[in-house]
Amino acid sequence: MARIALFPGSFNPFTIGHKSVVDRALPLFDRIIIAIGYNESKEAETASLPDRIRAIASLYADEPAVEVFSYEGLTVDFAREMGAQWILRGVRSVKDFEYESTLADVNRRISGIETVLLFTLPEHSCISSSMVRELSHFGVDTAPFIPSPPQDEL
Repeated sequence: MARIALFPGSFNPFTIGHKSVVDRALPLFDRIIIAIGYNESKEAETASLPDRIRAIASLYADEPAVEVFSYEGLTVDFAREMGAQWILRGVRSVKDFEYESTLADVNRRISGIETVLLFTLPEHSCISSSMVRELSHFGVDTAPFIPSPPQDEL
């Protein structure tokens, strides 16, 4: 049976921290599904859903173990639909750990799906999508926080 992990988030935008988590998880799983979910509390979207799917998929165009989908509803329901046995999450801080621990407990209780937490590399611990959006709003160059597209797309 294939080891499938679902990496959920709004990924608006997908940062170098997100990419680091996926890249470091690749040796652990046979397949990683990057799942872009709709989050009512993050309605201030800057990139359209199709644009986010296209941008993330282009980063992993040469990696057949990574797929990108969007979904609505409960993450565990989508994980089951995709055959994922694990939910993959990144943790930047103690605050993230407390939130992710609670979420993992609830997800396990309602679905039996386990959560795997990878700690963010120290150099990425200050990076969040909301921070990147805010910097962009004020005209700051956010390129250092966003993964570069593959060379053949430049």
